[in-house]
Amino acid sequence: MPRPPNYNHERQERDRAKAKKKAEKLAAKAAAKERDSDKTDTEVEVESED
Repeated sequence: MPRPPNYNHERQERDRAKAKKKAEKLAAKAAAKERDSDKTDTEVEVESED
């Protein structure tokens, strides 16, 4: 006989995976934004030195 379904646990696992994926995406987005702003700041400093 198969085990009875544990819907609450399965939902928690899905929510946990979704939250992890969202956190990773936000971290990557923040890193890209920081990298781009650093790049832009450097370009501005070089241009102003001329």
